[in-house]
Amino acid sequence: MGEFSAEEAWAVADALADAARVATLQYFRQPDLMVANKDGNGFDPVTAADKAAERAMREVLAQKRPEDGILGEEEDDVASRSGWTWVLDPIDGTRGFMSGTPTWGVLIALSNAQGPKLGIIDQPYIGERFSGGFGRASVIGPTGLAKLGVRTTTRLSDAIIFTTFPEINTPPERRAFEAVAGLCNLTRYGMDCYAYALLAAGQIDLVIEAGLHAYDICAPIAVIEAAGGIVTDWTGAPAHSGGRALAAATPELHAAAMEALAKAL
Repeated sequence: MGEFSAEEAWAVADALADAARVATLQYFRQPDLMVANKDGNGFDPVTAADKAAERAMREVLAQKRPEDGILGEEEDDVASRSGWTWVLDPIDGTRGFMSGTPTWGVLIALSNAQGPKLGIIDQPYIGERFSGGFGRASVIGPTGLAKLGVRTTTRLSDAIIFTTFPEINTPPERRAFEAVAGLCNLTRYGMDCYAYALLAAGQIDLVIEAGLHAYDICAPIAVIEAAGGIVTDWTGAPAHSGGRALAAATPELHAAAMEALAKAL
């Protein structure tokens, strides 16, 4: 861990998630979310809860880790002076948040130059926290503490596959996803970061997405890898910078999905 221990890193990460829980739950399913659109050509919503949660997490870091960098969705980046950067998505799944569904989450990752080493996918309303990296691969929630571990599925024909939006990102990327999904046993949509958590928990087998930012994928990478799964881009290269992501439970399933994507593009 360099200049601070795994225990210290997890203490900070959990403090960030705790702060974001308080901030987000003040707004969830409340009438005045103050929704704004960040995309003049489409719909990219941001709410008061997004801003409040990121602000709360940045305040924690200012107190506990002022030398670390910050890459967040809602505010300017902070350059790292320690070699470590916290990658924050205060609400991954803002559309779900504003619709009242409990499938959004708070994403927190700790990264260095090689990528994310620690990750949290936190669902405040359900009260579930999926943690991975530096000795952890666990979920704590309403039924207590459990270990994370991916499924052993190796064939696409047996796989459950998820993506958030049916349109994926671009028409070619949608066709590529549909080519893989057509080979799978079950396809589901709309879970945002919660789909990655389900993969780490051994409930599903594949998540394929495109058009991602670093703050969308760094935490899921750390959690899924700690659970024994694989996350890359669609060519097998690292995915922590965003773009296209392919998360799989097993190497065999990952290879089969990547082959089907390549044929369809």
